[in-house]
Amino acid sequence: MQIDVISDTICPWCFIGKKRLDAALAQRPDIDFEVVYRPFQLNPENPREGVDRRDHLIMKFGGTDQAKKIYEGIVLAGKEDGIDFDFAKQKVLPNTLDSHRLNHWAHTAGVQEEVVERLFEKYFIDGEDVGDKDVLVEVATEAGMDADVVRRLLEGDADEARILEEESVGRNMGVSGVPCFIIDKKYALVGAQDPDMLLRAIDQAVAEQGQPGAQAF
Repeated sequence: MQIDVISDTICPWCFIGKKRLDAALAQRPDIDFEVVYRPFQLNPENPREGVDRRDHLIMKFGGTDQAKKIYEGIVLAGKEDGIDFDFAKQKVLPNTLDSHRLNHWAHTAGVQEEVVERLFEKYFIDGEDVGDKDVLVEVATEAGMDADVVRRLLEGDADEARILEEESVGRNMGVSGVPCFIIDKKYALVGAQDPDMLLRAIDQAVAEQGQPGAQAF
Protein backbone atom coordinates (compact mmCIF):
# COMPACT_ATOMS: atom_id res chain seq x y z
CA MET A 1 0.00 0.00 0.00
CA GLN A 2 1.35 3.39 -0.95
CA ILE A 3 1.18 6.30 1.46
CA ASP A 4 2.17 9.69 0.10
CA VAL A 5 3.21 12.21 2.73
CA ILE A 6 3.28 15.82 1.59
CA SER A 7 5.52 17.71 3.97
CA ASP A 8 8.25 20.29 4.40
CA THR A 9 11.60 19.63 6.02
CA ILE A 10 11.25 22.68 8.31
CA CYS A 11 7.69 21.94 9.44
CA PRO A 12 7.64 20.81 13.10
CA TRP A 13 4.19 19.26 12.77
CA CYS A 14 5.52 17.24 9.83
CA PHE A 15 8.18 15.75 12.13
CA ILE A 16 5.49 14.93 14.69
CA GLY A 17 3.29 13.54 11.91
CA LYS A 18 6.11 11.27 10.74
CA LYS A 19 6.55 9.84 14.22
CA ARG A 20 2.82 9.18 14.47
CA LEU A 21 2.74 7.56 11.04
CA ASP A 22 5.67 5.34 12.02
CA ALA A 23 3.76 4.30 15.14
CA ALA A 24 0.66 3.51 13.09
CA LEU A 25 2.52 1.44 10.50
CA ALA A 26 4.22 -0.56 13.26
CA GLN A 27 0.76 -1.80 14.27
CA ARG A 28 0.15 -3.29 10.81
CA PRO A 29 3.28 -5.44 10.25
CA ASP A 30 1.41 -7.70 7.83
CA ILE A 31 0.90 -4.88 5.30
CA ASP A 32 3.62 -3.99 2.80
CA PHE A 33 3.78 -0.18 2.89
CA GLU A 34 5.57 2.13 0.50
CA VAL A 35 5.84 5.56 2.10
CA VAL A 36 6.82 8.35 -0.28
CA TYR A 37 7.60 11.84 1.00
CA ARG A 38 6.46 14.58 -1.38
CA PRO A 39 7.63 18.21 -1.44
CA PHE A 40 5.90 21.25 -0.05
CA GLN A 41 7.54 24.59 0.68
CA LEU A 42 6.12 26.64 3.52
CA ASN A 43 8.32 29.59 2.58
CA PRO A 44 9.08 29.29 -1.14
CA GLU A 45 9.90 33.00 -1.28
CA ASN A 46 12.96 32.55 0.94
CA PRO A 47 16.28 33.13 -0.84
CA ARG A 48 18.42 30.06 -1.33
CA GLU A 49 20.66 31.07 1.59
CA GLY A 50 17.64 31.32 3.88
CA VAL A 51 16.67 34.20 6.17
CA ASP A 52 17.32 35.13 9.77
CA ARG A 53 14.78 33.15 11.78
CA ARG A 54 14.35 35.80 14.49
CA ASP A 55 13.61 38.48 11.90
CA HIS A 56 11.11 36.13 10.26
CA LEU A 57 9.31 35.52 13.56
CA ILE A 58 9.10 39.23 14.27
CA MET A 59 7.64 39.85 10.83
CA LYS A 60 5.21 36.92 11.04
CA PHE A 61 4.06 37.25 14.65
CA GLY A 62 4.83 40.87 15.44
CA GLY A 63 7.42 39.82 17.99
CA THR A 64 9.02 36.79 19.59
CA ASP A 65 6.69 36.50 22.61
CA GLN A 66 3.72 35.25 20.60
CA ALA A 67 5.98 32.89 18.67
CA LYS A 68 7.37 31.56 21.95
CA LYS A 69 3.88 30.64 23.15
CA ILE A 70 3.12 28.82 19.90
CA TYR A 71 6.39 26.89 19.94
CA GLU A 72 5.98 25.94 23.60
CA GLY A 73 2.87 24.02 22.54
CA ILE A 74 4.80 22.30 19.77
CA VAL A 75 7.55 21.32 22.22
CA LEU A 76 5.00 19.70 24.51
CA ALA A 77 3.37 17.86 21.60
CA GLY A 78 6.76 16.67 20.42
CA LYS A 79 7.71 15.22 23.78
CA GLU A 80 4.66 12.96 23.63
CA ASP A 81 6.09 11.45 20.43
CA GLY A 82 9.70 11.28 21.59
CA ILE A 83 10.96 14.48 19.93
CA ASP A 84 13.09 16.96 21.89
CA PHE A 85 12.56 20.12 19.88
CA ASP A 86 15.19 22.79 20.50
CA PHE A 87 14.01 25.89 18.70
CA ALA A 88 16.52 28.07 20.54
CA LYS A 89 19.32 26.57 18.42
CA GLN A 90 17.74 27.63 15.13
CA LYS A 91 19.32 30.73 13.63
CA VAL A 92 18.27 30.37 9.99
CA LEU A 93 14.92 29.72 8.37
CA PRO A 94 16.10 27.80 5.30
CA ASN A 95 14.88 27.64 1.76
CA THR A 96 13.94 23.96 1.47
CA LEU A 97 14.16 23.34 -2.28
CA ASP A 98 17.55 21.62 -2.04
CA SER A 99 16.45 19.44 0.88
CA HIS A 100 13.47 18.31 -1.20
CA ARG A 101 15.81 17.50 -4.06
CA LEU A 102 17.85 15.37 -1.67
CA ASN A 103 14.69 13.62 -0.50
CA HIS A 104 13.82 12.84 -4.11
CA TRP A 105 17.25 11.33 -4.79
CA ALA A 106 17.06 9.44 -1.51
CA HIS A 107 13.79 7.85 -2.62
CA THR A 108 15.45 6.73 -5.82
CA ALA A 109 18.30 5.28 -3.76
CA GLY A 110 15.91 3.52 -1.38
CA VAL A 111 16.95 5.52 1.70
CA GLN A 112 14.30 8.24 1.85
CA GLU A 113 13.08 7.17 5.29
CA GLU A 114 16.54 7.66 6.77
CA VAL A 115 17.13 10.97 5.02
CA VAL A 116 13.75 12.46 5.98
CA GLU A 117 14.26 11.49 9.63
CA ARG A 118 17.81 12.85 9.72
CA LEU A 119 16.84 16.16 8.11
CA PHE A 120 14.19 16.68 10.77
CA GLU A 121 16.71 15.84 13.50
CA LYS A 122 19.35 18.13 12.03
CA TYR A 123 17.00 21.10 11.95
CA PHE A 124 14.77 20.66 14.97
CA ILE A 125 17.16 19.04 17.46
CA ASP A 126 20.65 20.06 16.32
CA GLY A 127 19.66 23.49 15.01
CA GLU A 128 21.53 23.05 11.73
CA ASP A 129 20.66 24.75 8.44
CA VAL A 130 19.09 22.11 6.17
CA GLY A 131 19.37 24.50 3.27
CA ASP A 132 23.15 24.37 3.51
CA LYS A 133 24.73 22.05 0.95
CA ASP A 134 27.38 20.79 3.37
CA VAL A 135 24.68 19.74 5.83
CA LEU A 136 22.73 18.02 3.06
CA VAL A 137 25.80 16.13 1.86
CA GLU A 138 26.46 15.03 5.43
CA VAL A 139 22.90 13.70 5.73
CA ALA A 140 23.23 11.90 2.41
CA THR A 141 26.51 10.33 3.48
CA GLU A 142 25.03 9.12 6.78
CA ALA A 143 22.28 7.41 4.77
CA GLY A 144 24.82 5.63 2.57
CA MET A 145 24.51 7.82 -0.51
CA ASP A 146 27.51 8.84 -2.60
CA ALA A 147 28.69 12.18 -1.20
CA ASP A 148 30.48 13.27 -4.37
CA VAL A 149 27.46 12.55 -6.56
CA VAL A 150 25.08 14.35 -4.20
CA ARG A 151 27.33 17.40 -3.95
CA ARG A 152 27.68 17.56 -7.72
CA LEU A 153 23.90 17.37 -8.14
CA LEU A 154 23.34 20.04 -5.50
CA GLU A 155 25.79 22.38 -7.19
CA GLY A 156 23.63 22.25 -10.33
CA ASP A 157 19.91 22.53 -10.91
CA ALA A 158 19.16 18.82 -11.25
CA ASP A 159 15.48 18.02 -10.61
CA GLU A 160 14.58 21.53 -9.45
CA ALA A 161 11.85 21.76 -12.07
CA ARG A 162 10.61 18.30 -11.12
CA ILE A 163 10.31 19.26 -7.44
CA LEU A 164 8.43 22.45 -8.26
CA GLU A 165 6.11 20.57 -10.60
CA GLU A 166 5.43 17.88 -8.01
CA GLU A 167 4.71 20.53 -5.41
CA SER A 168 2.24 22.19 -7.76
CA VAL A 169 0.41 18.86 -8.11
CA GLY A 170 -0.24 18.86 -4.39
CA ARG A 171 -1.35 22.48 -4.36
CA ASN A 172 -3.67 21.85 -7.34
CA MET A 173 -5.17 18.98 -5.35
CA GLY A 174 -6.06 21.53 -2.70
CA VAL A 175 -3.20 20.90 -0.28
CA SER A 176 -2.53 24.18 1.53
CA GLY A 177 -1.18 22.84 4.81
CA VAL A 178 1.15 20.06 5.86
CA PRO A 179 1.60 17.32 6.73
CA CYS A 180 -0.94 15.76 4.41
CA PHE A 181 -1.22 11.98 4.27
CA ILE A 182 -2.70 10.39 1.15
CA ILE A 183 -3.61 6.79 1.89
CA ASP A 184 -3.65 4.42 -1.10
CA LYS A 185 -4.58 7.36 -3.37
CA LYS A 186 -8.03 7.34 -1.75
CA TYR A 187 -8.03 9.19 1.54
CA ALA A 188 -6.32 12.47 2.41
CA LEU A 189 -5.75 13.38 6.04
CA VAL A 190 -4.37 16.82 6.82
CA GLY A 191 -2.41 17.55 9.97
CA ALA A 192 -0.33 15.49 12.38
CA GLN A 193 -3.02 12.88 12.88
CA ASP A 194 -2.98 10.48 15.82
CA PRO A 195 -1.96 6.90 14.96
CA ASP A 196 -5.52 5.67 15.56
CA MET A 197 -6.91 8.06 12.94
CA LEU A 198 -4.26 6.98 10.44
CA LEU A 199 -5.03 3.33 11.17
CA ARG A 200 -8.72 3.84 10.52
CA ALA A 201 -7.94 5.28 7.09
CA ILE A 202 -5.45 2.49 6.36
CA ASP A 203 -7.90 -0.22 7.39
CA GLN A 204 -10.65 1.35 5.30
CA ALA A 205 -8.34 1.52 2.30
CA VAL A 206 -7.42 -2.15 2.77
CA ALA A 207 -11.10 -3.07 2.84
CA GLU A 208 -11.65 -1.17 -0.41
CA GLN A 209 -8.56 -2.31 -2.30
CA GLY A 210 -9.33 -3.00 -5.91
CA GLN A 211 -11.85 -0.19 -6.09
CA PRO A 212 -10.94 2.99 -8.02
CA GLY A 213 -9.56 5.86 -6.00
CA ALA A 214 -8.35 9.39 -6.61
CA GLN A 215 -5.49 9.84 -9.03
CA ALA A 216 -2.66 11.43 -7.08
CA PHE A 217 1.01 11.55 -8.02
